[in-house]
Amino acid sequence: MFTVRIQAQDFDPAQEAAALSRGRTDIGAVVTFTGLCRAQDAPGGAPLIALTLEHYPGMAEEEIGRLVEQARARWPLIGATVIHRYGRMVPGDNIVLVVTASAHRAAAFEAAEFLMDWLKTSAPFWKMEERDEGTAWVAAKDEDDDAAERWN
Repeated sequence: MFTVRIQAQDFDPAQEAAALSRGRTDIGAVVTFTGLCRAQDAPGGAPLIALTLEHYPGMAEEEIGRLVEQARARWPLIGATVIHRYGRMVPGDNIVLVVTASAHRAAAFEAAEFLMDWLKTSAPFWKMEERDEGTAWVAAKDEDDDAAERWN
């Protein structure tokens, strides 16, 4: 089962992982990654009040689906679930979930890392941070591009 969802509502990582592997005896490894909204980017920085994520409907699902297909072509995945939220979130809220399933752990780990690295750079989402001093759009980071590029 391969699933991509873009949604405003929260998700339960444990339920999503269980749903992916339920009834399957061919799965030997399930890897989950949950990205959370955090309060600070750097020690001493102004605390984050909220993070608002906007996306390009239709295009976001299509791009993430394309990334899942690339992962399937590279690793022997049995299943994958990618959920990305949009809207206003506060520190501690779930933002993104990647779950990969394979017969062996290496494939599941590598595919999850591949998906997260490329989600950070190619999925059409925009982040606006809300802090005491105001709001600002978050610029892309070179280190995210470097992380994704290592898969080429």
